[in-house]
Formats: sequence, C-alpha cells, structure tokens
Amino acid sequence: MDAANQLIVELGDRSYPIHIGEGLLQTSDVFVPYIQGEQILIVTNETVAPLYLGSIEKSLSRYQVDTLVLPDGERYKTLQYLNKIYDRLLEKRHNRSTTLIALGGGVIGDMTGFAAATYQRGVNFIQVPTTLLAQVDSSVGGKTAVNHPQGKNMIGAFYQPECVIADTATLKTLPERELHAGLAEVVKYGLIADEDFFCWLETNVEQLMGKCPDSLAVAIMRSCENKARIVSQDERETGIRAILNLGHTFGHAIETAQSYTDWLHGEAIAAGMVMAAELSRLLGWLPSDDVLRARELLGRCQLPLWAPPTMSADRFLDLMAVDKKVMDGSLRLVLLKAIGQAIVTSEFDHQLLGELLKSRL
Repeated sequence: MDAANQLIVELGDRSYPIHIGEGLLQTSDVFVPYIQGEQILIVTNETVAPLYLGSIEKSLSRYQVDTLVLPDGERYKTLQYLNKIYDRLLEKRHNRSTTLIALGGGVIGDMTGFAAATYQRGVNFIQVPTTLLAQVDSSVGGKTAVNHPQGKNMIGAFYQPECVIADTATLKTLPERELHAGLAEVVKYGLIADEDFFCWLETNVEQLMGKCPDSLAVAIMRSCENKARIVSQDERETGIRAILNLGHTFGHAIETAQSYTDWLHGEAIAAGMVMAAELSRLLGWLPSDDVLRARELLGRCQLPLWAPPTMSADRFLDLMAVDKKVMDGSLRLVLLKAIGQAIVTSEFDHQLLGELLKSRL
C-alpha cells in the first residue's frame, strides 16, 4: 500500500491504519493482514450489498465467508437488529478468532463494531465505509453503538477496528443526498480545528458536490488526518475529542424527535452546527462574519440550516438533557471561538440557549 494513501491512528497497542484509495475492494492484499482466523462475517445492508458485497466475497474466497444483509436506515440501528448479527454468528458457529467486516455507512459500521466489541467479549473487526460520512468520520475512532427511542447512540462501547479501508470508488454510486450529508462532517473539521481546510472547502465545494475524484481524495485525507490526530490524543472522549461533537447535541435531538426517520444524520448535524455557531455569536464569542461563512458553506452543500419548525424549545431541551455530553446534570456544548477553534463548555448563558431555540433564524 502506498504510504501516501495510508494514515495511522496512534493508540499504542491499539493503533491501526486507515487505507484510502480507489479499487481497494477488488484485492485481498489490503484485507489479509487484519484477518485473524479463517472465519469472516460481512455485515452490510440492502442498498450496498448488490453493489459491493460480491467484490469482497470474491477477494476473500479462501476464507469461510458468511454474510448478513440488514435493512438500510437509521431506524434499524437498534438492539433488535443488532441481535440479528449475534444470531448469524452463532448460527454459523463463529469462534473468538472470527473477523467481522462492516460494509456500509455509519449505521452498519456502528452496529458491526458494537457486535464485535461484545461477541464472545471481543473479536476482530474491519471497517469498510462506503459513504462519505462514514469514510471521513464514523468509521474512525472506535465509537460503536445502537440507538434507543429516548436517545441516539445511548448503548455502545469504545472499540477500535483492526483497520479502516476506504475505497473512494464506492462514492461513485453514492446518492447526491448522502454525499451532501457527508459533507457536513467534512465542514465540521474545518470549523473545529483546521481553518486552512475550511478555506480550501470554500474554494472547492463545487468540485466536491460534483464528485471530483481528486477533490474528494483531498477532503477525505484531510478529514481523517484531523480526526486521527484528535482521537490519538483522547481515545475515550474525556477531553479534546469532545470537540468532534460540534452540532451533535442539537443534531441528535433533531434525529430523536423524528424517530430517526426524516433527516439523514449529516443533515441534522449541519443544522446543529449552525445553531451552535449562532449561540456562539449570541454569547459574544464568534464574529457574525464567521457565522455567515459557516452558513454559506453549509448552504452551498445543500444542507439544512436550522431545526424543523415543528420542534419546540421545550422538546429540544428535554432531548438535550439526555445527551451523552451531560455531566453531573450540566449540559455541555461544543461552541466556537473562531473558525478552526472549538471549545467544550457548560459555562454559557442558558437563557440565551432558550432564546435561540425559540428563534427561527
């Protein structure tokens, strides 16, 4: 593998590579070093399976390869469907040396990772993200989970993959709406920690929207570099890693209110980031010009810029109160001091938050 297409997430004895390139699913070479035994379970969904499952099965034909195809969508990221992974593992008599492969977007990655973390107290797994959002964000960092009706990602574990294999060719079949949703997480890295990248995105967003391979490769690599650097400093989110949640407290509330059906994750996060930026402005931290730049860039990505009008301030506050970032009864938010500079704090004027949630900017 060309070193230019590989990053390392530095976590001591849990370090692992991120391979980024085109056509990676057609070769076994990138997979074999990370497969422990002779058994493999590939978990995917009904959308991805017809496109890419056959390629991986062919590449790994020397192994016992079993498959599980789940329905596609955030609404299926539940304990009920997680249990189907355990059922297949037990049905096919997979032992502790098995390797799970998550072939799909963030939902498949999160569920397969959580199954790997808990099946026989932990087995190997490999992330093979096929959406932009998963390639730049959810496949990296070891967060695994399923949703609960009362809150997103409330049941899960930190569990790192053996590697991440991001085949950029899979983005050619990605629907436009999914591409736009993935760009929300790309923009996030510029907002929280990389002003130069944000400026690059302002110049190149149309190329990304048009699926320009070279521009997408730059965006994926730069996003993964930022996430790998942050995760390497704080694997379990006790400090700096929390800045990766910019917009997520607002966004998760939107997703939960909709029972994980109407908006894509990236769409909710885009609206949440605008809300976080506006609150930062109200607090006197973020200049109005920077808020406008954030809104304009996300708007050019054809993403929502505010919460659904059906959500009341009280509903928002109720759902935000059960967010994982609540500590000792205090709501912590990721807010901005400047483009490229995020902070995590519970020290903000909660009255201003209430006013923000009642507004329709």
